[in-house]
Amino acid sequence: MDADVEKLCRLVRIPTVSSTDEAEVDAEVFERFLAALAEEFPLLHERLEVTRVRDHSLLLRWAGRDPDAAPVVLMAHLDVVPVDPTAPWQHPPFGAEVHDGAVWGRGTLDDKGSLVATCVAVERLLAADAVPARDVWLSFGAREEVSGEDAAAAVGLLRERGVAPWFVLDEGGAVAHQAFPGVAPPLGVVGVSEKGTTTLELVAEGRGGHSSTPSRGGPTARIARAVVRLESRPFPARLPAPTAELFRRIAPHAPLPLRPLFAAASRLEPLVTRALLAAGPEPAALVRTTMAVTQLSGSPAHNVLASRATAAVNLRILVGDTVASATEHVRRAVADDSITVTVLEAGEPSPVSPVDDPAFELLAATIAAEFPDAVPTPYVMMAATDSRFFTAICERVYRFTPFRMTKEQRESIHSYDEHVGVADWLAGVAWYERLLRDLP
Repeated sequence: MDADVEKLCRLVRIPTVSSTDEAEVDAEVFERFLAALAEEFPLLHERLEVTRVRDHSLLLRWAGRDPDAAPVVLMAHLDVVPVDPTAPWQHPPFGAEVHDGAVWGRGTLDDKGSLVATCVAVERLLAADAVPARDVWLSFGAREEVSGEDAAAAVGLLRERGVAPWFVLDEGGAVAHQAFPGVAPPLGVVGVSEKGTTTLELVAEGRGGHSSTPSRGGPTARIARAVVRLESRPFPARLPAPTAELFRRIAPHAPLPLRPLFAAASRLEPLVTRALLAAGPEPAALVRTTMAVTQLSGSPAHNVLASRATAAVNLRILVGDTVASATEHVRRAVADDSITVTVLEAGEPSPVSPVDDPAFELLAATIAAEFPDAVPTPYVMMAATDSRFFTAICERVYRFTPFRMTKEQRESIHSYDEHVGVADWLAGVAWYERLLRDLP
């Protein structure tokens, strides 16, 4: 096996599962991961300035040739989400076994694949005595999957040192195959913004009592009615500027009848949004704030009427909407004053990073060089990353994972059978190496 691939396998095997409950986090496992990282990448730890952030996150500085040039920040995270023991994994989720030309395991795509690829690229350049044109910071978080405070703490340390990055690059996007119906080439999608992540709780209360004497309109019935109303009253569709630019760029590769529509997407917004809404949940999420009822609770026993029923609603807020406007939409859709709507977690959409800009052009050129069949394009990310905290110190925050991913692979993130192709992962290493060499 390739020595660099073995490094990825070793680190995937260490189950760095994070949790919102710190008592459930195995600190020894995270310490073991950091020790293994230092063993696998000795030059990186010897020649870079290494700072621990909180408990298990890292901030590393690689000094560049020009100390006056604004630095770049490359991000990744070492924590992973838990594994559902009932999920039908083909191979052990923390086995990091190689089958059919791929490494299988939790974290191969999200996000140890990127973390280890970045480290391999830096280690190779250090071995060649290369020095980047400007400072490079590596920010590796340990609480990304639980929206922890580590990334904000890293931003605080950089701010204290007066670091104002030229650009920040985190996970997100991919060289996405089967990204859009009818578009043959893969898309090198670079996230220029993120949807906001917000969670609301709906609560209905009542008398409760014995299940043998139910009355109409109890808490569970009202919550059920609210859930149905939410599904029948989705957010209106809109076409943010980055999404219009995406369609402009893929227009030459779209089916012939759709090319004029995509090329003029910003002028033909109603037609484009209708087409996307009809194309399935992934395209539809590009043009609207989404709502998903993810948790329901009611009575603690099967023969007891609930005195309190709840529903958790996870919102992914599109650029142009806000937490306040989205919460008001939910209240209007529920249309029941007896149900309280409370914001449990609030996250606004991230600012939109520039596309007509040398930093974005560098990323696009690196994609074109390493993945010549791909169409580089901006897009709005559906999921949240630690990079949203870096918008406080940088206006150019981008999200791109330089691995080829099929639709099936993208669906495996946070699910089962997560895996990355060996050749695809090595191509990602080359992508990071070229990016670092080509920094102006």
